[in-house]
Amino acid sequence: MNTLTSWNPLRDLSHLENRLERLWGSRFPWRNGEKETMTVTEWTPLVDISEDINEYLVKAELPELNKQDVKVSVENGELTISGERKAQKEEKGKKFHRIERSYGSFVRSFTLPETVSANKVTAEFKEGVLSVHLPKDEQAKPRTIEVKVQ
Repeated sequence: MNTLTSWNPLRDLSHLENRLERLWGSRFPWRNGEKETMTVTEWTPLVDISEDINEYLVKAELPELNKQDVKVSVENGELTISGERKAQKEEKGKKFHRIERSYGSFVRSFTLPETVSANKVTAEFKEGVLSVHLPKDEQAKPRTIEVKVQ
C-alpha cells in the first residue's frame, strides 16, 4: 500500500526490489536457498504524487491506454487506479525480436490523507497520463489571520 505521506527510504528499497523481481521475472534465487523460477512479469504503471496548497495531484503513466481502459475510485479513504493494457495481437508476416514492455491488468492503491475532500476528486486523461486531483478540505488549507493592533 502506498501513502501520500513522508518519504521512507526502506519502503523505497522494497519497491526497488519488487521492480527488479518483475524485470527479471523471478524471485531473487540467492535468498533463502530458493531456486530461480520464471514467471510472467507484472505491469505496474509509474506514479508521481505532488502537493500544493490546494490539492494533492497523482499522475500515472498509462501509455497506449484509452480512457475506457482505466478506472479510478475513492472509497474508505483510499484512491484506487486500475485498468488493463492489452498485448499486441500477432500480425501475419511480422515477427518480434524482443518484447520488453509488460501487459496485463494492474491495480494501484493509495491511502488518502484525512484532509482530502473525497467527494470533490476529479480525474483527467491526456496523452497517456492520468491526472487525479485530490482537493484539500477548506479547513486543512493554511489561512492568514489578521492581527489587530490596539
